[in-house]
Amino acid sequence: MPKTAGPTRPTPAPHQRTGVLSSRELAARGAIPTEARLAAGPVVLVECIENIPCNPCAYACPRKAIAIAGGLTDIPQVDFAKCNGCTLCIARCPGLAIFVVHRDFSKTEATVTIPYELLPRPAAGARVACLDRAGRDVCRGKVVKVLDTKALNRCAVVTVAVPKRYWNTVRNIRVG
Repeated sequence: MPKTAGPTRPTPAPHQRTGVLSSRELAARGAIPTEARLAAGPVVLVECIENIPCNPCAYACPRKAIAIAGGLTDIPQVDFAKCNGCTLCIARCPGLAIFVVHRDFSKTEATVTIPYELLPRPAAGARVACLDRAGRDVCRGKVVKVLDTKALNRCAVVTVAVPKRYWNTVRNIRVG
């Protein structure tokens, strides 16, 4: 009697294997702003991959630019036209999945604002290793600003200037 194939499992999406969203997956989700919006100034990028009950980002946004459409377990969606890049949502995300980018910070540099829970904290002016979503070194950057107050609940908000081409690559830093 010939063997029959059992049920096939769907191939998992790359982020389901690695926990890291690719630029292609982010674009498919509508998580990347348009060229015009990127040129307009700082804007939030929400790189959330979990469908879990969570919504502090939506409550943190004073302009209501982040919303959880549907149910509480849905992925946050950004109305890029409402976002002014204020960074108030960054430290509120328990998954450390929110970033603010300013692609046109200068002629040669972009800034990426990240959540940072490690010690020691970097200081403004420090040179740091800049890492991609998978934790690989991609460039060196200069810390522009560090917000670290009790209100942020031990999650500093660090802005780092990087070569412009890395605006959508850098997602963490290594101090020292």
